[in-house]
Amino acid sequence: MTRYSPPLLRRFFSCAATSASPAAGRGAGKKNLVFLGSPQVAASVLDTLLAASGSPDSGFQVAAVVTQPPAAKNRGRKLLPSAVAQLALDRGFPEELIFTPERAREESFLSDLKEVKPDVCITAAYGNILPRKFLDIPPCGTVNIHPSLLPLYRGAAPVQRALQDGVAETGVSLAYTVRALDAGPVIACERFSVNEYIKAPELLAILFDIGSKLLINELPSILDGSAIEKAHPQDDSKATLAPKLNSEESWLSFDQEAKELHNKMC
Repeated sequence: MTRYSPPLLRRFFSCAATSASPAAGRGAGKKNLVFLGSPQVAASVLDTLLAASGSPDSGFQVAAVVTQPPAAKNRGRKLLPSAVAQLALDRGFPEELIFTPERAREESFLSDLKEVKPDVCITAAYGNILPRKFLDIPPCGTVNIHPSLLPLYRGAAPVQRALQDGVAETGVSLAYTVRALDAGPVIACERFSVNEYIKAPELLAILFDIGSKLLINELPSILDGSAIEKAHPQDDSKATLAPKLNSEESWLSFDQEAKELHNKMC
């Protein structure tokens, strides 16, 4: 299958011209952070990280960005970069350090990622399964921003499923990524009260905004290794799943209770 690679968004950078890390010299003494995300809510997280990394006392720099490949959108079906890629370009992030692999297991991508020498990887709605070979690369681990109070609502649609269930409270968790789905030790979480009027897109944006601030607060401990010591294992016996919604679930049955119909339309 042919892979699209637009001129301003190359899939991988070339390290043939230098044997040093491409991030070398961009921020001497700072730890390298690689960000992975795709939709608009993830772009807001990246924006927060880029702003924080520019602070004189910041201990990290965003060394690379990983996102989904350009996709056909709108009526013209023109190939457009993800919201994360567009935000990175708009902020002047080096084009050669924006990676768009179709799969995170691709050997060429993993090889190039190693060249960046990431100390930590941060994921937020990336939309791609991370293999063991990826997880073994950053010495400080990979940390995910997940919009639920783990172990509740593990999976691709935690906000939608929580609203369907009519919860009065949800939240966001920072958790280490392991091979099992959203099952890694939780570094920190923050609760958020839900009212009956909030819709999924609004709640998703709020939770990722909270998660961004939580991440900035916890990054020093993540980078010095103390976060892994305080992180608590999840209780798998309390886990619930939040699979992606399918088209059949969009149908409404007026045999259902009014509250159930209301929650379904959130």
